[in-house]
Amino acid sequence: MTEPTVLSEEGVVAEVAGPARETAPTGRAITPDRRGRTARLLVTGIGVVAPSGIGVEEHWQSLLRGELQVRPIEGFDPSLYGITLAGQVRDFDPDRFVASQLKVQTDRWTWMSLAAATLAAEDAGYVPPEEAYATSTFLAAGSGGNEFSQHEIQGLWAKGPRSVGAYQSIAWFYAASTGQVSIRDGYKGPSGVVVSEGAGGLDSIGWARRVVRRGTPAVLVGGTEAGVTPYALLCQATSGRLSTATRPEDAYKPFDRRANGHAIGEGGAILLVEEADAARARGARHVWGEVVGYGATHDAHHHEDAAPDATQYARAIRISLADAGVSPEDVDLVVADGAGVPELDALEAQAVTTVFGERSVPVTAPSSWTGRLMAGGSALNVATALLAMRDGRIPATGNLDEPVEAYGLDLVREVRERDLEVVVVLARGYGGFNSSLVLRRHHGYEEGA
Repeated sequence: MTEPTVLSEEGVVAEVAGPARETAPTGRAITPDRRGRTARLLVTGIGVVAPSGIGVEEHWQSLLRGELQVRPIEGFDPSLYGITLAGQVRDFDPDRFVASQLKVQTDRWTWMSLAAATLAAEDAGYVPPEEAYATSTFLAAGSGGNEFSQHEIQGLWAKGPRSVGAYQSIAWFYAASTGQVSIRDGYKGPSGVVVSEGAGGLDSIGWARRVVRRGTPAVLVGGTEAGVTPYALLCQATSGRLSTATRPEDAYKPFDRRANGHAIGEGGAILLVEEADAARARGARHVWGEVVGYGATHDAHHHEDAAPDATQYARAIRISLADAGVSPEDVDLVVADGAGVPELDALEAQAVTTVFGERSVPVTAPSSWTGRLMAGGSALNVATALLAMRDGRIPATGNLDEPVEAYGLDLVREVRERDLEVVVVLARGYGGFNSSLVLRRHHGYEEGA
């Protein structure tokens, strides 16, 4: 396995990086190499830019109110693609977060990542230390800079090569958001991008644990997406997994008898995770929760078709539980991937019941309210799980009118009050990726607490 690539270097021109950010008056030493040891990883900041709202509390209240954010697509006519509904981020003003000279060089996807990164740092009260290598950026991406690329390709075919700008080479690239956040905020720790489609949001946290064990105390993780554009919609429609329903309440119905595919969406979440000792040393008092376990597998079956059984998916869950040192009986909630495709829903139900037993743990799929945001969706589900732990409230699964009883799941259909100590978040990526993350409520900085 290769080392993560450092995407930001010295010598970046100031006008490209955007407004300078204030740094702490004194630096903080990078923590000792922790290879071979389990580093305690705390979530200290959350930034949300999603169809459910800008900011973590706006997103949370939208979920608790049961507001369906899947609506007719705006911005272009999608009728030729047979797909008319999506979850789109509304009232997003990129000028609040992105300098004008940087805005023209980047895609809407990166604008949302820059915004979410800012919100996460503000939520954590995180002032970057003078030691630039003490902070890493390790984001996930599923499709890259779609809108920017489509505009440039249209120019190429209509006007020729001279119409294509130099920024095309960097705006579409999967690592663009990682790189631009690192450059703007001066985060020079080991950084990279994870490309595992819908599983990416969880996988970025898995990579962050490795980075922290190697000595970097703080990492930005998660990601956003902006795939509600003509070309990106066409690419996603070829999977055969998108709903062609024309009414929002019919479009994305995970674990329902009338499940017919999912609705796409844009946005996501970025989280700041910190090694526990480093968080305490800088005086962080607001902690959302602790990452205690992670597992990932691959079906190794087919580049498009799902595996015939849930063996590898269940294995990913078991790996994460073993990593966390918890048993299935310790888990209070499962936040499901919720594909909304009958075949995939059945496989996920099989994985959950294989590990936890039938109807033994509440299961919810909050993505049904916002649309499926690829890598941004799994990151957003982590944010949702942390909010649920904070308030002891489980958001419902949207559009769940007729649950498939044969799945054997205790599906949450209305907001449910429950004390949540341990939550498992699941995610799958197109092509056979399976990931599972275990979160625990934070009880203090003390060793073993």
